[in-house]
Amino acid sequence: MMSVISHGQSHKGLVRQLNEDACLLLPDYKVWVVADGMGGHAAGDVASQLVVDTIREQVMNAKSLEPAIIKTALELANEKVVAYCQQNAQGDVGGSTVVVLLFCREQYHVFWLGDSRLYLLRAGKLQQITRDHSQVNDMVEQGLISAEQAESHELANVITRAVGVEGSVEVASLSGDIRTGDIFLLCTDGLNKEIPDHEIEGYLNHSDIEAANRALIHMTLVAGARDNVTCILVKVNELSESCSTEHFISDSCIKTIPISFKSKF
Repeated sequence: MMSVISHGQSHKGLVRQLNEDACLLLPDYKVWVVADGMGGHAAGDVASQLVVDTIREQVMNAKSLEPAIIKTALELANEKVVAYCQQNAQGDVGGSTVVVLLFCREQYHVFWLGDSRLYLLRAGKLQQITRDHSQVNDMVEQGLISAEQAESHELANVITRAVGVEGSVEVASLSGDIRTGDIFLLCTDGLNKEIPDHEIEGYLNHSDIEAANRALIHMTLVAGARDNVTCILVKVNELSESCSTEHFISDSCIKTIPISFKSKF
């Protein structure tokens, strides 16, 4: 039997005037979400908040929470963002990337659109689970440029899939087994564009995920934080004697910020 603890933080960074990121922690429902409003598009902050609010509504109203609920929620969020932009942004395009983590029957399920990422630290080793929906990532996979060249490429900010950009969305998803000791990181690209994966791995190997998460945000700021940055850490532990049955059923011995929020800093 396993228990789960989670911690989330968001910061507008040192350059942007507005935090267009949004996140959602619902440990009682085994759902965590990070969304990144697309910079340069109309209503990016509204788009990301519509995404997390729609997921929260669909999850909390579901009679039985199955992976299909998340996919449906993202499709509905896409409709809402498109409609909002048509009605309130003079037809301009608004959008948001998103990554969602769901635990269901001892498996994790991840859903995503864009370049917000899910990482998994297992046995001390970090691996990126999601694949960025971006122009440069497509070019890397086609062998046209190297991963190093992608970081500074002129098309680095071109996203090929997002919520609210088109009338329909193709949600990417995959699943895997959950193991005791796993640490999942959901983040916007404001983190991985400032801190390389090997450094992220080092911070995640800290036993205290709240301290680890605060360190990630701090080091992003030290590196210049050119974009908004949002991180959620989800750690799977063995069910300890200090956790009651009620805590286990709610899937969390420690709940940290179990609602969507935006940094006021």
